[in-house]
Amino acid sequence: MEDPRAYVRIADQVRQQIKAGRLKPGQPVPSITTLAQDHRVARQTAAKALQLLESDELVHRVPGLGYYVSEHS
Repeated sequence: MEDPRAYVRIADQVRQQIKAGRLKPGQPVPSITTLAQDHRVARQTAAKALQLLESDELVHRVPGLGYYVSEHS
């Protein structure tokens, strides 16, 4: 069953792109704005998805530049 929380679904989608190699280490992940627009959610929801991926150490944040796929993901 799919998780009802939008931020979890967004994080899972980005996680799958990383695991499938479509997003490679060092590459930027879609921005908060892009994720919010693509998934029709609030920017805060998209930001929470990226924070979840950061806590899982799949991405890291570069202040002022965005989120990037971690080297060891």
